[in-house]
Amino acid sequence: MERRTSPTAALALLVSIVITFLASSAAPTPLYATYGAEWGFGSLGTTLAFGVYAIAVLVALLVLGRLSDHLGRRPVILAGITGQVVALVVLTTAVDYGALLAGRVLQGIATGAAVGALGAAMLDVDRTRGAIANGAAPGAGTATGALLAGVVVQFAPAPTHAIYLLVIALLVVQAVGVLRLTESAPRLPGAAARARASLVPEIRLPRTVRPRMLVAAPVVLAVWALAGLYGSLVPSLVRQLGGHGVLLGTLALTTLAGVAAAAGLVLRDRSPRTLMLVGIGSVALGVTATLAAVEAGSLAGFFAGSVVAGVGFGAGFQGAVRTVVGAAAPHERAGVLSAVYVVAYLGMGVPAVVAGSLVGRVGDVTAVVRDYGIAVVLLALTALVGLLRREAPVAARCVEAVEA
Repeated sequence: MERRTSPTAALALLVSIVITFLASSAAPTPLYATYGAEWGFGSLGTTLAFGVYAIAVLVALLVLGRLSDHLGRRPVILAGITGQVVALVVLTTAVDYGALLAGRVLQGIATGAAVGALGAAMLDVDRTRGAIANGAAPGAGTATGALLAGVVVQFAPAPTHAIYLLVIALLVVQAVGVLRLTESAPRLPGAAARARASLVPEIRLPRTVRPRMLVAAPVVLAVWALAGLYGSLVPSLVRQLGGHGVLLGTLALTTLAGVAAAAGLVLRDRSPRTLMLVGIGSVALGVTATLAAVEAGSLAGFFAGSVVAGVGFGAGFQGAVRTVVGAAAPHERAGVLSAVYVVAYLGMGVPAVVAGSLVGRVGDVTAVVRDYGIAVVLLALTALVGLLRREAPVAARCVEAVEA
């Protein structure tokens, strides 16, 4: 497949866009305290802003997730970038809580529309490296966005504007790069009719993918539920543990997501089954350690446990992605990856919103985080049971196919 840029450069560009999208979604995290003080909302308002983003991503994945399989990757990616820029403009100019929610919804729609196309385009460029990139890029983006936003909020003037303007500038440059890429999934006759049919909300998986999804879905739920905890309630928890300053609260999410991205790259040569087993074990161990640290009031212990949990997030998601995409044909890739992200954002969004409502009722972030953490550990153990029960008939075949 010819390109105006080399395959390596094309893959790097696509990865950078995923990182930017996920960084954009994490950018408001350190700003919630500022928004809350100005507009008068607390933990419930924070988790609601977090949750509406996840719900919007889910809806967009269900409705728009398969479009690029029919219309091509570039048009859908460019539309997603455009939508993300509009969302960031709304957030930059937000004057009340309603505008914040509107911006988050628009962010979710743009992200849900684009991530499947981006992930499929990575696989089009290079199936092996694309699968690794699909597993590592979300963590890298979340870590980058949270860290940059924390630094901006802590040290830069006009923090509620600067971070969004920086991301907008980066997205414009990346859009120019996308225009230079040759389409990796050209439109075929009848594509318009198939594209309209694909807008009906549903999750349709090819037969060859379904058994793999049954293996991978519980792992995806467990690791992304952990991400939901860190993105919604952990900044408040860090303050209760004695952490001062916006940047330190943001570093918890940065630690989890950054270690996740690094773990996905370091362990990339392991089999998908091994990655999922390491992910499940590390999530259970890391969350247990963080809960023990919370009970002891140890901020250092909490961050140490977060490192272990981050390994679980990265390894588990990497293994799940490689397990599922191994059986997807080129014209099925965007739809299959969108289905994986549907599971991910269900795991991230729903528990976070429930936890936020509980904080609003009981008024104790520590107690809610403890219960949330216990639920994540139980979910990880459930995923382990499911993986072991299905590994004989399914997982062995997945490993052979993906590593072939």
